[in-house]
Amino acid sequence: MTVRKGGLGRGLDAMISETASKPRTTATATKKTVAPKEKKENSVLKVKLTQVEPNRKQPRKQFDEDALLELAESIKQFGVLQPLLVKQKGDYYEIIAGERRWRASKLAGIKEVPVIVKELTEQETVEISLIENIQRENLNPIEEAAAYRRLIDEFHLKQDVIAERVSKSRTAVTNSMRLLKLDERVQQMLIEEMISTGHARALLAIEDKESQYAAAVKVFDEKLNVRETEKLVKEFLNPIPKKEEKVRDTAQDLVYEQLEEKIKGIIGSKVAIRRKNNNKGKIEIEYYSQDELERIVELLESVR
Repeated sequence: MTVRKGGLGRGLDAMISETASKPRTTATATKKTVAPKEKKENSVLKVKLTQVEPNRKQPRKQFDEDALLELAESIKQFGVLQPLLVKQKGDYYEIIAGERRWRASKLAGIKEVPVIVKELTEQETVEISLIENIQRENLNPIEEAAAYRRLIDEFHLKQDVIAERVSKSRTAVTNSMRLLKLDERVQQMLIEEMISTGHARALLAIEDKESQYAAAVKVFDEKLNVRETEKLVKEFLNPIPKKEEKVRDTAQDLVYEQLEEKIKGIIGSKVAIRRKNNNKGKIEIEYYSQDELERIVELLESVR
C-alpha cells in the first residue's frame, strides 16, 4: 500500500479535508449517480443512534464514566454539537471519530445523532481514530502504543512515517511502543494510573517478569518517584553483596550468645552484645527498676 505523506501531521481537520477532496472514480459512474454520493459525503446527516456502531478496533478502550455522564447532561441540554465521523458498512454506520459522543448520547437518551459520512480505507480509519484521540489526549499510554504497533504490523508503516502522521518524534513513537514489552500486570497498573509512564520506562530495564511486577508493586506501595524507581531498578539488577563481617555473623552468633549468657550470670540481668566492624561494639544491660539499677552499679563498683 502506498503511504500518503502529510495529512495527519497537519492535524485531524487537514486529514479529513484531504480525504474528502480525494477524487474517486468508478467504471460505470455518471454525473447523475456521482453527485448525490458526493453531496451525501459532504453533508451533515441525521441518523438513528441505533444505526451507528463503534469500531471495535479503534485505539481507545477506556472511557471515564464520570466524564461521560457530564457530557450526557450537556447533550440533553444542547444536543450533539459536533457531528460524528462515520463510514457506511452495509446497513449501518461505523464510527471513525466520536465514540465518546455516541456513548454519551446513549446515556442521554438521544434517538438521533448528526454524522458526516466518509469513504475511507481501513488504514485511513485507524490513522484518523489515532490522531483524534492523541490530539484530545484520550488514549492511555498502552492504547497509544498498541495503535502504533497495529499501524506497523497490519499496514506495514515505518516508525518515521507514523511519527510524521501524528506530529511526534520518531523517538517518542519508539519509546511508546516499548511499553508493550512490560509484563501485562504492569501494563494494567499503568492503565489504572497506579504508576506513571516514567515509572514504567524505568521498570523496562528489568527483563524478568516476576521481578518487574514485584518492583512495580513496591513503587506503588511506597509511593516512589521516578528517580527513586530508577535506583530501585539498579538494586534489582545489581544486588549489593553482603559485607564479609555479615557473612561471618552466622558462625559467630553462638560465641556471642555464650558470652551474653556468661555476663548475665555474673550481673544477674539480661545482657546484649551489639557488634560493629573492626571487632568493636557495645554491651547493653537491661534493668527493670531503680533498685535493680542501683544493684548493678554497686556490683560494677565492687569489681574496681
